[in-house]
Amino acid sequence: MNNTIIFLFLVIFPLNSLLYAQIDVTVDLEQTGEPISEYIYGQFIEHLGRCIYGGIWAEMLEDRKFYYPVTDNFQPYGIASDSYWNAGEYKYLNASPWQVIGPEGTVTMDSVNAFTGAHSPVIHLPGNGTAAGIRQDGLALVQGKEYTGRIALAGDAGASPVEVRLVQENGKVLTQKIYKLEPEFQTFPLKFRVKAPGHNTRLEIISAGKGKFTVGTVSIMPSDNINGWRRNVVALLKELNSPIYRWPGGNFVSGYNWRDGIGDRDKRPPRKNPAWKGVEHNDVGIHEFMDLMTILNAEPYIAVNTGLGTVEEVAEEVEYCNSPVSTPMGKLRAENGHPEPWKVTWWAVGNEMYGNWQLGYMPLSEYVKKHNRVAEAMRKVDPDIELVGVGETGEWSQAMLKICSDYMNFISEHIYCKDKPDVFAHTRQLAEQIKYKADEHRKYRKEIPELQGKDIRIAMDEWNFWYGDYIYGELGVRYHLKDALGVAIGLHEFFRNSDLYDMANYAQTVNVIGCIKTSQTDAVFATTGLPLKLYRGKFGTVPVKLNGDTGMLDIAAALTTDNEILTVAIVNPTPKYERVILQGAGDHFSKVGKWVIADADPEIYNEPDVEPRVVIKEESVRLSEPVLEVPAYGIALYRLELRQ
Repeated sequence: MNNTIIFLFLVIFPLNSLLYAQIDVTVDLEQTGEPISEYIYGQFIEHLGRCIYGGIWAEMLEDRKFYYPVTDNFQPYGIASDSYWNAGEYKYLNASPWQVIGPEGTVTMDSVNAFTGAHSPVIHLPGNGTAAGIRQDGLALVQGKEYTGRIALAGDAGASPVEVRLVQENGKVLTQKIYKLEPEFQTFPLKFRVKAPGHNTRLEIISAGKGKFTVGTVSIMPSDNINGWRRNVVALLKELNSPIYRWPGGNFVSGYNWRDGIGDRDKRPPRKNPAWKGVEHNDVGIHEFMDLMTILNAEPYIAVNTGLGTVEEVAEEVEYCNSPVSTPMGKLRAENGHPEPWKVTWWAVGNEMYGNWQLGYMPLSEYVKKHNRVAEAMRKVDPDIELVGVGETGEWSQAMLKICSDYMNFISEHIYCKDKPDVFAHTRQLAEQIKYKADEHRKYRKEIPELQGKDIRIAMDEWNFWYGDYIYGELGVRYHLKDALGVAIGLHEFFRNSDLYDMANYAQTVNVIGCIKTSQTDAVFATTGLPLKLYRGKFGTVPVKLNGDTGMLDIAAALTTDNEILTVAIVNPTPKYERVILQGAGDHFSKVGKWVIADADPEIYNEPDVEPRVVIKEESVRLSEPVLEVPAYGIALYRLELRQ
């Protein structure tokens, strides 16, 4: 391939005129930047709202281990709002979702012989042939699908049989009976095949016998789940093809003890979510997360608790993940079903410890000492791990870089942007913040003596838009086409600063402020998921220098690693159709591929259970007309095969 300067002419056609303004832009293939790290396409999942439970995880029941006591006063939901992020009211679980079937006093909570957690519900039967028990409403079932699960029961012999029933709106009842109860808990398998769909099915656990029985836990999942993960959500995650996932938080991690998430899943204690609303079931812990990483062929990036957590607790977590069975934690991991160490490379040492909203918040002068103690203990367990320190542009990041530079490999930054009424201004926000932080860190590299000879790059391990009503549970915002345009421009800014940004983790993947939205039975890419998927699959890895004024468009170009394909991405945040003409393209390109994300309405959005309104469209391009076209409110990505 000849190293050729390619001239691009941007031709803008006003809607009401045949005249146009022409702007010359050049791409110089000899001026390349540092390769774009694949980790720029990272993701972040947190134990928050419906990101994991009610999102990626396949469990259909709320509070299946009975964190909340089951009472005669059935008022399961509270109402909250978020004025800072301009979110309207949303519903969250604030009490037991289990309703008593029977007269008052039918259910008591046993805190002495609880199956797990603080207590388990005991059903006291009337003994007159009338059924009593508990139920949970609101389950959605898909026609023709099989559902499997289990239930842990203990009780009097006379209380049998216990019936586990799915009762659908059409009156259809699917029943499974457990005929023999023992005083000690036993776990029984459940299986139901649904012949008709049901949008508000209820699960009942009842008996018409005598005496009493106790429910330890119960679980229902679609039987096509993949190691507990929802198959339709996993399919979208595979399309997203993110190379790395940050987990378990976020604010959540500063109050999380990783030991709660290991061992027998049914016996793990439920907790109040330490940072957010609702219950942490502890069904998803290290083993489940690592299973998901295997399924997705992605790398784990684990955040550790430097808030309320101790140095010893964090070191033991690293040992649990990375050490052989000859160590105490390696032995415990093997006992829990995974003899081989996972060898996790990436670790976030804490999360947003600069904020007084963070559990365990402490002054900067104290936190830098804790960071160093934690990092030293982690590296003592495994000296090969990569550590990401907590950063926040300004005094905090400067102090961390001065005092902790020997105890971290990378430093994190976070950005969230609200809504702006002007579409162009809205779409520029993420890129402006990405550039600002890069510029500040370039100053730090010059001004901080402790950084001399070091290359501590940025991990932007949370970034996104955050505004609007919480439609998909806590923090469950809706994204519009204008947000997708902003995410694409944000990616362009990461590409332009590839010498400083080594990782970025889009927050928080599913529901919440994520790029995938789900209902109980469906999952769909939000608009912001589309550029993440498109660029990950089609954009190049070696940034190419662009010169010239691009007007209101944002253009990025990169070569593929083999230098055989030039990729050009154009984002148009205006209501006008735009054209970029490549002079001499016939001399330099053989094949052309084109993919487009666009709509005339910048407020358009996708939602589950509805055919997507915004999609990635592949379009054919004739080489005889070497014109790069981008529609109004659109993204156009071209792959141009260079002639050898």
